[in-house]
Amino acid sequence: MTSETLPHHSVVIIGGGQAGLSASSYLSESGIDHVIYEKHRVAHAWRDQRWDSFCLVTPNWQCKLPGYDYPGSEPDGFMKRDEIVAYVEDYAKRIAAPVREGVGVNRLSRQDDGRFLVEAADGAVTAGAVVLAVGGYHVPNVPRMGERLPESIVQVHSSKYRHAGQLPEGEVLVVGSGQSGCQIAEDLHLAGRKVHLIVGSAPRCPRVYRGRDSVDWLADLGQYDLPVENHPLKEKVRKKANHYLTGRDGGRDIDLRRFALEGMKLYGRLEAISGGRLQFRDDLKQNLDSADAVYNGICGLIDKHIAENKIEAPAGAHYSPLWQPDAPVRDLDPVAAGITSVIWATGFHSDWSWVDLPVFDGTGYPTHKRGVTSMDGLYVLGLPWLHSWGSGRFVGVGRDAAYLAARIGEHLGMRRRGPVRLDLAV
Repeated sequence: MTSETLPHHSVVIIGGGQAGLSASSYLSESGIDHVIYEKHRVAHAWRDQRWDSFCLVTPNWQCKLPGYDYPGSEPDGFMKRDEIVAYVEDYAKRIAAPVREGVGVNRLSRQDDGRFLVEAADGAVTAGAVVLAVGGYHVPNVPRMGERLPESIVQVHSSKYRHAGQLPEGEVLVVGSGQSGCQIAEDLHLAGRKVHLIVGSAPRCPRVYRGRDSVDWLADLGQYDLPVENHPLKEKVRKKANHYLTGRDGGRDIDLRRFALEGMKLYGRLEAISGGRLQFRDDLKQNLDSADAVYNGICGLIDKHIAENKIEAPAGAHYSPLWQPDAPVRDLDPVAAGITSVIWATGFHSDWSWVDLPVFDGTGYPTHKRGVTSMDGLYVLGLPWLHSWGSGRFVGVGRDAAYLAARIGEHLGMRRRGPVRLDLAV
């Protein structure tokens, strides 16, 4: 079969999570022919890369896929893993998404005639436009220094952690204090395991402040709608870690200092592993103080909003440290300390190697403005801070999808008349 006789779709969406499904919904409304390729199953990351007790850290009311707001009875609650999977699967059925599950894309390129060539596991097709809705978390990042740990220590990436019982008896080292690291450390702590946590620079956020969930206040303040170009950090914000807190048991703060008072061991960043020993930076106090400063900064932002708008709200107290680290631990023998397993909560690498198109910057990130890449007809969707803080969340992905669906419609109607402009309005 030649490229001229290959099956053709107006649009190919690669990725069948909430981003790809949101794009599909708007394309269907516009009557635009399309297909979704999903390497695994719909909601794969939620189903297969989350631990058993996982739940959302944002309230259920923020689950707003196009035409399908959270359907349950607890808008201020936090859906658990299986409920999230069901929500996304139900949405796919609701919109009759044309998903090819279990079919990955091996290569994406462009032909001389301007059509995209999509080489999938079940055969090749061409497309007039392509939406890359695969997120940015592709390959688990396990630092190679882990190779220097004693062979007796079991090592697990956070995406493979399910519950405390899967780990051997003994103490557990969690490397990384972002959202996953802190919540897994809490899960192990609540299960009665002795936990050692390596603390990085991730910020923290209050769960409830002055009578409301902080997410509610931040939404009122427009924080989830703030476009990246108006953020003080501009595009650098895309590399910032999310704030840690939890929706577990109805939602609460995550306070690492309280964990320390309860027996959890905290350390500065892991700098090296040498001779089987762990070596840490002397930055634990700095990292804890920085996280608390962000916490109190959010409280101050809410205080200002309440005062300026004369809102009646109960008083609120800013956070005061419950515990301070003693002389820093700079070196530790994990075997002597009783550590039998390590969980690497160290995030993911992006892997765009299968995209054979010149649209990436020097770090391998796809260059785009609000999801419109520098290549006519190619779009990205579902990335953190694609356009706003809400872009990588249920609350904002639909808005981004609607914007791109409009740009795709323009592209398909003017494909032979010139490229899509990148100086797009916010």
